[in-house]
Amino acid sequence: MVKRPFKKFKSEAPPGEPDKYIDLGEMYYEGDDLGGFPAKMRIKVAELHRYEDLGDLTNQVYGGNILLLDFTPIANDTLTMRRITNELRAVSRDIGGDLAGVAKNMLIVTPEGVKVDRTKIKGI
Repeated sequence: MVKRPFKKFKSEAPPGEPDKYIDLGEMYYEGDDLGGFPAKMRIKVAELHRYEDLGDLTNQVYGGNILLLDFTPIANDTLTMRRITNELRAVSRDIGGDLAGVAKNMLIVTPEGVKVDRTKIKGI
């Protein structure tokens, strides 16, 4: 018997009508508490709207968390993007972490001891 880690939520839609979207904020994993053991690091997902927001976000990496950064709102501003990537490079160098692009408008910044493998895993 296969144990299903995700529980299905009852929808507000009438029976027979498919749900239009899934609210990921309502989803949870049954073992979310890790059996009473605290997580050593977390993956923080953030959206960057301006250069000034970077200070609060880099504090997450200095605190030992992984930062997945969506810069879509400012992707077309070349000067701001250059400043942001230079700052994030300096942060990753300071703490011995890593910085890599993971999608067209997403960067990942990791703390000490975590490196990003830049090779893609392809399915069979």
